[in-house]
Amino acid sequence: MKYCLALALALSLALALTGAALPRAGPPAKSDLTAMMVKSYDLLEAGQLDQAADLYREVLRRDPGNPLALNNLGAIEVKKKNYRQALTYLEQAWVRARGYKVKVNRVCDVGGSCLAFRPLAQEYGDQDLGPLIQLNLELVKAALAAAPKSD
Repeated sequence: MKYCLALALALSLALALTGAALPRAGPPAKSDLTAMMVKSYDLLEAGQLDQAADLYREVLRRDPGNPLALNNLGAIEVKKKNYRQALTYLEQAWVRARGYKVKVNRVCDVGGSCLAFRPLAQEYGDQDLGPLIQLNLELVKAALAAAPKSD
């Protein structure tokens, strides 16, 4: 018994001294996801659409169905004029947006057809994302209806 306790204590001390961390169980911390969302939004705003989309997909891998990531992927598709794909992302976001709270500190207008949202770095807040995604759905549907039909 003393040997097991001493071994566990030695292992814990070794991990602490080397800076290694034990793997976390459970969902990712909201602060990790928020940091990824902030970085991906900044990439979107800088015109680095593929890099931003990759980060949003990583958020979705860690937090499946994240409506803010889906909304912003929709905004990227609007910027690329892929309105049907944008609509798909926004419809998926809408399903998950009800009751989802966010504190938005910046909004990006993507060609007047869709809005991307940058959350505050600290934590998610008290604004309901649902009405914002509903607005985006309406804007993208209007853009799709006005877009030239391809043969």
